[in-house]
Amino acid sequence: MGRFKSMLYRFMYGRYGTDKLGTCLLVAYIVLIFVHSILTIFVESIVFDLVISLISLALAFFIFYRMFSRNIAKRRRENEKFCGFFTLRKNKFKDRKTHVYRKCPQCKAILRLPKAKGKHFVVCPRCKHRFSVRGR
Repeated sequence: MGRFKSMLYRFMYGRYGTDKLGTCLLVAYIVLIFVHSILTIFVESIVFDLVISLISLALAFFIFYRMFSRNIAKRRRENEKFCGFFTLRKNKFKDRKTHVYRKCPQCKAILRLPKAKGKHFVVCPRCKHRFSVRGR
């Protein structure tokens, strides 16, 4: 077992491996296969089987492509974008009573602003663009 383990370590050296996006894709793949096996009982269609099989094959290929990729910086950016999407959603929900989130029309930065009534002007800290925001 020690020889196989060292061969696996050497093979994976310099490769990206797994992350949250990869884990989520793997769960989606397993759910897709499970749903496909259940729906096959009710739907007997060659086209349906072919489409689901191609989608699951493409998903499996993408999972392994990301896992064995040597472009670590690009895979990290993909994972950060994926995690950032859910972090933003969580923060929006948590701050829903006290703050609003608006996008700067010029640089598209997402700004967290305190809730206030009426029309206000906001200066984007990134690009210094001044724009109006309507309150509640």
